[in-house]
Amino acid sequence: MNVLDAIHARQSIRAYRPQTVEPHKLETVLEAANRAASAANLQAYQIHVVRRQAAKDALAAAAAGQKFLATAPVVLVFAVVPARSAAKYGARGEQVYAMQDACAAVCNAMLAAVELGLGTCWVDAVDEAAAGRAAGLPPGQRAAVLLPIGYPAENPPRTPRRPLSDLVTDPGSA
Repeated sequence: MNVLDAIHARQSIRAYRPQTVEPHKLETVLEAANRAASAANLQAYQIHVVRRQAAKDALAAAAAGQKFLATAPVVLVFAVVPARSAAKYGARGEQVYAMQDACAAVCNAMLAAVELGLGTCWVDAVDEAAAGRAAGLPPGQRAAVLLPIGYPAENPPRTPRRPLSDLVTDPGSA
């Protein structure tokens, strides 16, 4: 599968089969996240791998009760580490670049998962403090995005996207 095929195949999966994600597949997803673009290559994020059921249940509760999170074999918690970016970029690095770094890593992880036959669902409606406790985040890290990963137990219909004419502004074409 090429990257464009993965982009078109990716969709939010909210039901997972009770099948373990093989270690080599998880490692491939994590390696893809690690290759994401990053402001000054500071990689101002940390990825926490959560497998324990009690922790996944607590993450689901911290994510506005989205119970499907707890059914995935693995949940990746992408935590921002603002201090890594603030050291070089000050407040803008702390408030913006750290989050952008984490989000770029999430996108790479999702596309790698698709390539490997796995499903994911980006979850950012999260109580940072509660999710941080559930994932055991150390001080100085904030839970930004939760990414459940597993083998899909559903094939939801495709959601419509905005037409490019509504999405893109190109004043140079006039």
